[in-house]
Amino acid sequence: MDQSGSSYPVKLYIYDLSRGMARQLSPLMLGKQLDGIWHTAIVVHGEEFFYGGEGIASCPPGGTQLGEPNSIVDLGSTEVTEDIFMDYLSSLGESTYRGDRYHLFEHNCNTFSNEVAQFLTGSKIPAYITDLPSEVLSTPFGQAIRPILDSIAISPPGGNNFTGQR
Repeated sequence: MDQSGSSYPVKLYIYDLSRGMARQLSPLMLGKQLDGIWHTAIVVHGEEFFYGGEGIASCPPGGTQLGEPNSIVDLGSTEVTEDIFMDYLSSLGESTYRGDRYHLFEHNCNTFSNEVAQFLTGSKIPAYITDLPSEVLSTPFGQAIRPILDSIAISPPGGNNFTGQR
């Protein structure tokens, strides 16, 4: 059981879904350099939480098939207890972040990480992550492939669907 008045570290795990290919191919395809296609997750209370086409999921930190994150950003700390956080995630999972609400460009893992980071710490995740969809869609190639990309729902394997129960 969490103790009142305690502080808990909050981390942002950042994964490049392209495994380096975005850096190599984006100048040719988009006419601009992208450093990665980012998937993010929030790590707090000893667990990694993320959102995808299956809804909110969790796993031990670095426990999806994506392996270890490309980078970890320290978002600070929170006084939100594990019990309160689980209630918050349960509420999100039943409403805003259900699996059927996933959208690759407008409502994705990074949207989730940004909202959860603000709830826990009052801070947003880095803009280079949240601005990526508009950067891609601002290019002719991005507009051309949007219909295909709109039908994609990403859900990294290896997580457990979040039920709010621990």
